[in-house]
Amino acid sequence: MYRRQIEVIGKESQELLSKKSVLIVGAGGLGNIIATSVSCIGLRRIYIIDFDEIEIHNIHRQFWFYENDCGESKSIMLSKKLDQRCKDTEIIGINKKFDSSLKLDVDLIFDASDNFEVRREIDKFAKIHSIPWIYASVEEFRGQVGVFKNTSFEIFATKEHNVKGQIPMMVNLIGSIASMLGLKVLIANQKEVLYFVDFKEDLEVKKFYI
Repeated sequence: MYRRQIEVIGKESQELLSKKSVLIVGAGGLGNIIATSVSCIGLRRIYIIDFDEIEIHNIHRQFWFYENDCGESKSIMLSKKLDQRCKDTEIIGINKKFDSSLKLDVDLIFDASDNFEVRREIDKFAKIHSIPWIYASVEEFRGQVGVFKNTSFEIFATKEHNVKGQIPMMVNLIGSIASMLGLKVLIANQKEVLYFVDFKEDLEVKKFYI
């Protein structure tokens, strides 16, 4: 199943992936993209946590959900649908709000949330368990995505603000970059880094080591 992937990353890296577990915090637009991207790369286990329900106004960027899914748990529904893609990976949906006291043994966290409060809890959880996490956010034609290991997220979480609109293509782009960074963290020594992506006019990507 992973032949074409092994051609790129090698057998040793593929075997390493089979021993790894990840947590995705959020099952909305970014969560749909990230979970789909990593669901068939050969991981041991994927946890998806979200307390929210599927709503009609979000379906345009949450492509695993349909109108008749409205009212259902995002995390449970997403995990059920992805579980049919790859039987090698156990996919577990958790229908609750994430906080740093959660008892899970994972190697990496993907941030697919939409607010600073949850990201602070992700950063706290990551620091407690000495594991890296992937930060991702999207607003209008812009996005940010990065890898946090030792650096505190508090240097970025300076103020609260209302989340602006999102379009599916930018969510897909940022979710894909986050997934790629996650893969590199799991199989290699990916450095802490932050990308700013702007597609308002031409595509512009700025990279910063943190």
